[in-house]
Amino acid sequence: MNPVSLTLKAGSGALKSVKTHGFDPASIGTIAGASGGAKWLVLSQLDKAILSNLVPKMKGPVHLLGTSIGAWRFACYAQGNPIAAIERFESAYIEQSFSENPDIREITAKSREIIDLVLGAGGSDEILHHPVFRTHVMAVRSRHVLAAETRWLLGLGLLTAAALNLVSRKTLGMFFERALFYDSRDLPPFYAATGFPLQRIALGPRNLEDAIVATGSIPLVLAGVRNIDGATPGMYRDGGVIDYHHDLPHSAADRLTLYPHFYDRIVPGWFDKKLGWRRPHPEHVDRTILISPSPEFVAKLPNGKIPDRTDFIHYSPAERKSAWWTCVKACEELADDFNEILEQDQLAARLQPL
Repeated sequence: MNPVSLTLKAGSGALKSVKTHGFDPASIGTIAGASGGAKWLVLSQLDKAILSNLVPKMKGPVHLLGTSIGAWRFACYAQGNPIAAIERFESAYIEQSFSENPDIREITAKSREIIDLVLGAGGSDEILHHPVFRTHVMAVRSRHVLAAETRWLLGLGLLTAAALNLVSRKTLGMFFERALFYDSRDLPPFYAATGFPLQRIALGPRNLEDAIVATGSIPLVLAGVRNIDGATPGMYRDGGVIDYHHDLPHSAADRLTLYPHFYDRIVPGWFDKKLGWRRPHPEHVDRTILISPSPEFVAKLPNGKIPDRTDFIHYSPAERKSAWWTCVKACEELADDFNEILEQDQLAARLQPL
């Protein structure tokens, strides 16, 4: 087994806690899931290991914080048979196909088709009544021209937002409002997140699917979701615009956050991907444990990289599907490494500072 297939990092509080007291799964109070589209495929086997070997030892409530594909993953976590849900998601996501030049309507319709397959007949009800997990979906409500679906107008608005974000991340509040769709049974640590306008909407059977679809609605790629039940009227889009990797409080003071992630770093917002100086606030990740595939492992994947949505452009459908299935199979190594860490109580020894 490759001893460096996983990179494990922790904020200062989590690092001190695990090295001093050891790791207790019952201390996990939040699991975080980032935006990233097809990148989620590198985590699907690790997700299964977490669900099989860690979640049964957790004590609720455990808050699931997801934007975009992270929320889709957690729609699987909180079902009665989460492994089967992830396998449905894997298959539907990898095998999705389009016409030669799909437009935004076709891609949006496929997105709805996939989430319907993931949720099945009873998934929504199982999520809303899960005994341990509390599912929370972060989207954004678009403001001004960013609520438009006219391509040139939306593109102009995004360019303006990106330009001002270079000056200050806070300027995104001029264009977007955080929309936290939350499980009202227990309020999460990020319920009162500051820094941007925040709307809170209780999740229920009439808005759960729309919230999940909205937070995955990448501007210019998928249509937004308009007028979600219980929320302020308007256009709702990808939560990763503001909370790409979650620069908000992850954990309650006495709990830890488990963060299975594509990368060993946290990028605050969608427009910060190339801004190396943008980092999350240290207090937000103080009690966070970040688990990610190592660079050495990623180098062994098809094409030497984690899957992403540019693969739809760069490869034929058959080449893309083959590469993605090969990636999923290879990532069983990540699950094996994680299970060994748990079985041999190696987490404290493997953790590095985040």
